[in-house]
Amino acid sequence: MYTNAETSEPKAMDVQHDTGVDESLNPKTEAGRTVGPIDYMFMWLGDGVNLGNMTLGSSLVVAGIATLNIFQTFVAAIVAIAIISGVFALNDRLGYRTGIPYVVQLRMSFGMKGCIVSSLLRGIPAIIWYGFQSWIGGTALNEIAKIITGGGFDNIFACFVALQLVQIVLSLYGFHAIKWVESVISTVIMLALIYVFGILLTSHSAVITEKWIHAQGTWGLPFFAFIMMFMGNYAAIFLSAADYSRELKSGISDAKRGFLYFLPIVVAYGFVLCIGAMLAAATGISNPVKAFAIVIDNAYITFFVSAFIVMGAVAVNMVANIIPPTYVITLITKLKYKTAVTISGLLALGACPWVLVQDSSAEGLGLFILIYSAFLGPIVSILLIEYYMLRKQKVNVADLYKEDGPFAGYNPCAILAMLIGAGAAFMKVELAWVIGFVVAGVSYILLMKYAFKDSTFKKGTIFEEKRNLSM
Repeated sequence: MYTNAETSEPKAMDVQHDTGVDESLNPKTEAGRTVGPIDYMFMWLGDGVNLGNMTLGSSLVVAGIATLNIFQTFVAAIVAIAIISGVFALNDRLGYRTGIPYVVQLRMSFGMKGCIVSSLLRGIPAIIWYGFQSWIGGTALNEIAKIITGGGFDNIFACFVALQLVQIVLSLYGFHAIKWVESVISTVIMLALIYVFGILLTSHSAVITEKWIHAQGTWGLPFFAFIMMFMGNYAAIFLSAADYSRELKSGISDAKRGFLYFLPIVVAYGFVLCIGAMLAAATGISNPVKAFAIVIDNAYITFFVSAFIVMGAVAVNMVANIIPPTYVITLITKLKYKTAVTISGLLALGACPWVLVQDSSAEGLGLFILIYSAFLGPIVSILLIEYYMLRKQKVNVADLYKEDGPFAGYNPCAILAMLIGAGAAFMKVELAWVIGFVVAGVSYILLMKYAFKDSTFKKGTIFEEKRNLSM
């Protein structure tokens, strides 16, 4: 059965044979879609209102001075968010219409075996982000413990481990475990951040004005590098857009889904980015939790803010960082969902997230984002070209689950195009995502057209049609 390119209605596929994978990877049925548009927006609002994104804002401040001024920062942010929303709405369409997850979508281009490598390139960054968000949450949990014990307890690592164990338990209940909490957490955190924003404006405006607003900044490479870093921060998420859209209720047009991404990302990401830069400028500290403690200097308010930072870290991980690596582990190992999700949590414990952000600088986080986006840009480019250009939005979903079908093995064109794109991206890592995206896309079209003439992956594409017409 094929997807319908003429309508935005999801067409969940009934796969009649044994797929050989855990049921969590089978196409989502209409009855299994329980997330409405409002919940979906709050999910992305909750994902955006987090300390990881705030730390990205603080990474603008190096050695006490911002590398971009406020105007340059927000121009870069709007450009990045517009691209992010567009790619999200394009790449989520197959998952929305058919109910398949990202790791199965990959088979369309990379093949049953080839998708293992490309899925790992999504899963590994998610595990590191999982650990990083937990570390930030653990830092906030430690602030709470210090307040409760009057300074008698001070052990961030112990709090990190404890929070991670709690998240493993929560994640056992699946994608919707804390859906209702997302709405509450994102709303309360936004209110708390508005309060912090007010304090920064009233008590630290002079130093913020000097170090960020009136900073000379640049429209050169650092400006474009920040756009790439911004996009790279979301690159892993919009790459696996199908994992989220397959949960969304039917009847929502492509344009409306794009709006469901754009609005919450603008509101949440833009606001926390601003506060992150302001905190770093005011305190000289890149870890937002520690900077909060200095700026607020009130035990009761610090306790309140820290509590919701902890819950925010949990909410973000549940949305963005737990499901993708779990699906990857399930695909590769054939393990059940609950076993795979537990392994994801344990792997995140060993991610060493404290290496990415030091008190003096968060440049490590930015470098990590740029490096992995060198691979993710090429992959999303290949998926979009495959679905829209080569297959004209028509895919036989049942074939994606057949071990001996046309997607068996691996597609050398996709593997080579990904490597060519990533290689080009590393030549200028500051612009990794866009370079990899463009180079891999062009390479994939040329390879699919001119190379590997007998490849079964050309079945159902425009290149097969051209061969048939010429016979």
